[in-house]
Amino acid sequence: MANELSKATGRRKTAVAHVRLISGTGKWTVNGVEVERYIPSESLRAYINQPFAMTDLAGKYDVLVSAKGGGIAGQAGAMRHGLSRALCALDANLREVLKKAGCLTRDSRMKERKKAGQRGARARFQFSKR
Repeated sequence: MANELSKATGRRKTAVAHVRLISGTGKWTVNGVEVERYIPSESLRAYINQPFAMTDLAGKYDVLVSAKGGGIAGQAGAMRHGLSRALCALDANLREVLKKAGCLTRDSRMKERKKAGQRGARARFQFSKR
């Protein structure tokens, strides 16, 4: 794309989001759908807009996102991470603000695997003495 300013990849849980910034009016498009339809939760939309709010850049760029894997919450975290990285690639002076807010840190928490002979990762089958 000719007017693409910056792009970056964000990750959270098993979700991956490829974020591209284009000069525009602040429109979000996620997998070809407007963000209001893709992420119905108002709190998650505020969460992904946090890097813009911290840097006072809201409404200056259009955001194109390709998200896959995980669920809506994981994808929202990946979008926030990717957007923060894309903004840093655009202007290195924003790094300190975003780093202090924790937007540049990849949330490394993953689902723990289920173990053999157990009901879940930590939960055991009910013990019966007799």
